[in-house]
Amino acid sequence: MTDGARRPLVIGSGIAGLYVSLRCRELGLKPTIVTKSRIEESNTRYAQGGIAAAIGPDDSPALHLADTIRAGDGLVHHEAARVLTSDAPARIADLVRYGVPFDTVEGQISLGREAAHSRARILHAGGDATGLSIEEALKRRVLDAGIDVRERTVLRRLEPRDREGPKAHLTDAEGGSLEVLEPRPVVLATGGAGSLYRQSSNPSIATGEGVAVAFRAGALLTDMEFIQFHPTVFWREGAPRFLITEAFRGEGAVLVNAAGERFMVGVHRDAEMAPRDVVARAIDREMHRTGSPCVYLDATAIPRDRLFIRFPTICRFLATYGLDPSRDRIPVTPAAHFMMGGVTTDLDGRTNLRGLYAAGEVASTGVHGANRLASNSLLEGVVFGERVARELVHPVARAPNPPERLIEIPWAGGSGRRAEPSLQEDVRDLLWNDVGIVRTAVGLRSAIEELERIARTVEPGGEDELPGAAANACLTASLIARAALTRTESRGAHYRADFPRSRPEWRRHIGLLRASRPSSRGARRR
Repeated sequence: MTDGARRPLVIGSGIAGLYVSLRCRELGLKPTIVTKSRIEESNTRYAQGGIAAAIGPDDSPALHLADTIRAGDGLVHHEAARVLTSDAPARIADLVRYGVPFDTVEGQISLGREAAHSRARILHAGGDATGLSIEEALKRRVLDAGIDVRERTVLRRLEPRDREGPKAHLTDAEGGSLEVLEPRPVVLATGGAGSLYRQSSNPSIATGEGVAVAFRAGALLTDMEFIQFHPTVFWREGAPRFLITEAFRGEGAVLVNAAGERFMVGVHRDAEMAPRDVVARAIDREMHRTGSPCVYLDATAIPRDRLFIRFPTICRFLATYGLDPSRDRIPVTPAAHFMMGGVTTDLDGRTNLRGLYAAGEVASTGVHGANRLASNSLLEGVVFGERVARELVHPVARAPNPPERLIEIPWAGGSGRRAEPSLQEDVRDLLWNDVGIVRTAVGLRSAIEELERIARTVEPGGEDELPGAAANACLTASLIARAALTRTESRGAHYRADFPRSRPEWRRHIGLLRASRPSSRGARRR
């Protein structure tokens, strides 16, 4: 192994990036972590519900697997899901070894239940501060291990190489101080793209830049149309969109409209515990039917002590707005939450580009299918992060299998003019209005045309120029919209009002690849 191969570059500092880096160090490598904000700022930090693993006496990986496949609505990669669920207990043991303080009852790890799970298998820490607890524990171990961390540093471009890995072009967060690193393995752990939407549960850094950088370099993408919308995010004019975990409903909270009427009972046999896509669409319909900007979570039947012990973070947040969930209904609305698709990988994190790997939300292993099972996301980061770390020690030249439907997309340069901040806001509005919870061909085509117009303004004018945040946001948004227009059915988190049913011929994956010779905007299918 050459010196370059021993020094992998890990892009991102959420659960996947921190875990991969720790395991690389334990296995004898010398990783460097690059993160565009502070090391602790990531989607992981804001994950409330917990992490799923079949460790209870009445549970098994087989049951966890069955629930994962059921939630994925016909598109789950069975072997990926088997790896996820069978490796889960061992990866939980790793997190305990790293110091994650999971909540216990009488000396045993406490387990909760969330929507679409047939058993109580959700581990949590600090009540509803699971992500924060994991992030802090892993961050401490990374710093104690002396792993090199470069904060406020952004990956702008990857140049594929045939041997050790791509060259990485890095700048500071403001776009200056360019540095080009020599070829080495690169692990994308950049998270999702939720904050590209006007309404989002994600922090502002979740803009899908890892997807855009990988696509520009020639990486294959899969399942980009599947964006999960969390049903219950706090709503109040001018307030942050604070997530109210699904575990609230798992403890007995119900959804009601402004008149106090439950509306999920007639929608699905599991009512409030139905899969997320079902609940999010039902809330969206109820809001449109009543003309209300929100619906309400009613947790008043849950004992107050139980609420404040189980959900201390949420209760503290609500108190700042004068709300007590034991007596007040909580105004909520759906918001963009999780990206099921991303950079296509095999089960060891390999992409179609030599030396480029991906793990966590930015990766698409097929483990989530069309709709992620609740609390499988943190688990995905450590299970496939372990496999990436081991692959980096003993690399094998192999690429993931291509999807059944591949679309080649030319993506040409633009004017190179400086992007206006308002253009990124335009992208957020376009995605929310036309590529959101309910989609149509008319809205998707309109969004794609407008995104192409924006791209002509924000895309670099030449190959020697590095794309900025606005260009990458526009590109990732366009890829989501193009995949959504291609899938002429409704499945999982992807709902087309003009094609409201699933279709057997669409039980397949859509791949997106940059055309090798861009000539004009459009798409070529094969």
